[in-house]
Amino acid sequence: MTSYLSDLLIPDTALSVAGLTTYIQALFEQDTELRQVWVTGEVSSATQYRSGLFFTLQDPAEKASISCVVWNSQIDRLTNVPTQGEQFIILGRIQVHPQRGQYQLIVWQVLPAGEGLRALRYRQLRHRLETEGLFDSGRKQALPTHPRVVAVVTSPQAAAWGDIQRTLRRRYPGLHVLFSPALVQGEQAPDSIARAIHRVILDDRADVLILSRGGGATEDMACFNDERVVRAIAECPIPIIAGIGHQRDESLADLVADCCAHTPTAAAEQAVPQLADLYAEHRERVLTLNDALQHRLEVNRDRLQRVRTRLQQLKLDRKLAHEAQMLGWMRQKLIQSNGEQLQRATQYVQLLQQKLNTLDPKAVLKRGYAVVRASNGDIVRSADTLALGQDLLVQLAEGQATMTVTKILDASS
Repeated sequence: MTSYLSDLLIPDTALSVAGLTTYIQALFEQDTELRQVWVTGEVSSATQYRSGLFFTLQDPAEKASISCVVWNSQIDRLTNVPTQGEQFIILGRIQVHPQRGQYQLIVWQVLPAGEGLRALRYRQLRHRLETEGLFDSGRKQALPTHPRVVAVVTSPQAAAWGDIQRTLRRRYPGLHVLFSPALVQGEQAPDSIARAIHRVILDDRADVLILSRGGGATEDMACFNDERVVRAIAECPIPIIAGIGHQRDESLADLVADCCAHTPTAAAEQAVPQLADLYAEHRERVLTLNDALQHRLEVNRDRLQRVRTRLQQLKLDRKLAHEAQMLGWMRQKLIQSNGEQLQRATQYVQLLQQKLNTLDPKAVLKRGYAVVRASNGDIVRSADTLALGQDLLVQLAEGQATMTVTKILDASS
């Protein structure tokens, strides 16, 4: 290696970093085309600082972007203030920043150039999905109170993954966590996220799923507004918590998720309860139950003592004698009542017997009467029904006799 380096000829014209940066700065800032240039593009992010408004102007179709700044002294002179998601025509000059080795556009004027492509696509997709009912609160699933398994979909290199792990360990030690890695930035991110969610569904162990990534520029978060990701979330049978970015506008993934948190840490906090809080609540319930039981025990002890006192105050022998006397009196009264009822019943039976004897046909016959019957057995009640020589059967009190009609007398004789 030493011999090789010794063979190299180091030119006297080698530039330092500052020298190279100064050379590039001179090329940029002395170029007449770059001293006053019109640039059209879409504002993807904008942040106001004390010195001015800093924003990114991008070309979504070509995946190109440039940093821009409007100093505070120039903002009041702008026709339009740069707004995220809108497309503008920018007038400014190119400036090289030597300390960072970067260039930026110093903005003098901002003119409207129509709605930004990304913002338009976002609104159109949101309206279509909203019409389908994907954002309705009625279709959102409730989060489990005490999940046993939590799945996480994010990038393994993302700080969000570390934040979520620490939060879950702190709040709910011993929880089983499934990690389904996915890209969360770039063109391949939507398919990667959808596949990661599908893996969790096939695994069929998770009670809740956290979809997360840390903060970033709006263009970095575009995958969470992709229809493939939105539909994967909507079709997931497992409740999903979206914890995407910091201090940003709502993404479509936030709207379709069953629950939305502003940070990965907040998403993890919503996924599981604080075990210490659960223990404290349990202890409070135990103490409350003990207090209730102790109160009930004291009440029953007081009641028992009152009963004992009353029993001690009663002369039990006297009370038992009184009760026995009452029972004897009631027994005599019952016997007397039953005797009277029996006597009345006997008299009534005798009366009925007399009536039966009076109505008995045999008793009538015993008084000298007889029953006359024709040969066919019919009772003869009138002499007009008889004929001379007719045989009759006469029933007496004792026995029967057969007679023949020899003479019929009329009623007047």
